[in-house]
Amino acid sequence: MTPDDDLRILRNRTFDELAIGDTATIERGLTQQDIQLFALLSGDVNPAHVDPDFAASTRYHGVIAHGMWGGTLISAVLGTRLPGPGTIYLGQTLRFLAPVRIGDRLTIQVVVAALEPETRRVTLDCRCTNQDGRVVIEGEAKVVAPDQRIERPRTALPGIHLDAAGDGLDRLLAHVASLEPIRVAVVHPCDALSLAGALDARDAGLIEPVLVGPRPRIEAAAAQAGVSLEGIAIEDVPHSHAAAARAVELARAGGVEALMKGSLHTDELMGAVVASATGLRTKRRVSHCFVLQTPHYPRPFIVTDAAINLAPDLAQKADIIRNAIELAHVIGVERPKVAILAAVETVTPTMPATLDAAALCKMADRGQIEGGVLDGPLAFDNAVSIAAARTKGIESEVAGQADILVVPDLESGNMLAKQVMFMGDAASAGIVLGAKVPVVLTSRADARESRIASCAIALMLAHRYRTTPP
Repeated sequence: MTPDDDLRILRNRTFDELAIGDTATIERGLTQQDIQLFALLSGDVNPAHVDPDFAASTRYHGVIAHGMWGGTLISAVLGTRLPGPGTIYLGQTLRFLAPVRIGDRLTIQVVVAALEPETRRVTLDCRCTNQDGRVVIEGEAKVVAPDQRIERPRTALPGIHLDAAGDGLDRLLAHVASLEPIRVAVVHPCDALSLAGALDARDAGLIEPVLVGPRPRIEAAAAQAGVSLEGIAIEDVPHSHAAAARAVELARAGGVEALMKGSLHTDELMGAVVASATGLRTKRRVSHCFVLQTPHYPRPFIVTDAAINLAPDLAQKADIIRNAIELAHVIGVERPKVAILAAVETVTPTMPATLDAAALCKMADRGQIEGGVLDGPLAFDNAVSIAAARTKGIESEVAGQADILVVPDLESGNMLAKQVMFMGDAASAGIVLGAKVPVVLTSRADARESRIASCAIALMLAHRYRTTPP
């Protein structure tokens, strides 16, 4: 029998084939999705298992698995390995000796301890041990072993998709429902898509749009989109360059509290924003943040910078991090965990991204970057997977639970964000920080929900800037 056969075929051990001391094991790692699925199936939504904020305040200082999750793994060994298919469960005792955390890898072992030939009853000692060799669960199972040989192909189980990101927009809108809408200059909304996005945000109660662009083209876009412009302010200017300049002028004068990109190029809009004499520059570098939420990660997170700074140097990366920390605070993350990404997790002189990461962490140690906890360099897997970090022996507050992912350059950041969106089913929002007002940068490929979510974040930032200007 080859290892591949063992994976494809379920084979049992009849009672007559069993002997005292026979053993079988499986290994299994605990993921966030395991906890979510167990809570869904069992109805056990104890916040110690499903609410990271509550769990942080408990004696275990974080989310732990349901105790019976480990018990089901014991059942899996009995039903598939020893004795295997045809086994009848009679009873089980369990003692829970230590918590099981996300990223832990358990070895589940059962050992034949007693045999009763008259009834085919088998007593098995059961033990679950974590990656550190610590026994977390132990107990005793009593079963009736099968009397006939069974070989069956393994059943292919359906894939299960937990749409954890699906309700993100509803929760975001509920969070900002108490905030009054802000006036937003929508710059050159001269196609149906960008115009409809602005009006969707208006209808969601987030913004009061001021449309800045050539009136005939805006009206044509409205006709194409089948929407009415009644009651909406229009600043009539001849072309996209003039639209960007006029929108920035309105922001400088306090006529609007945010900008939203329409159908012009990003370079046109941002060129006007960062212009030395007439723009909206502050002392801090302007940078872009994607706020992402995927069902494959337990919390929303930020990727930066993926749209503005092509190849940032050390000082620019420091500002990029400061901007992202500010955004994290605004969306409710009190002490964000910042992972500074590179291809490897060790400082390597031939890889400049690792040197920058180490310097940025030292800057944070010296109080030059405040408001979050930094670690780096970290490879992407170590930043988002506790299991991967533990496998590599990384001990860190950030590893496996990052709130902010700082990329080495724009190309890597843009590819990472788009991969998470299109292959990781992530909901997204995009915002530019570091200017005097937030700037919503939308793409033609962005979904309606992404545009609305971006405006919701701009709304939160604009209200913050009323009391704490950037």
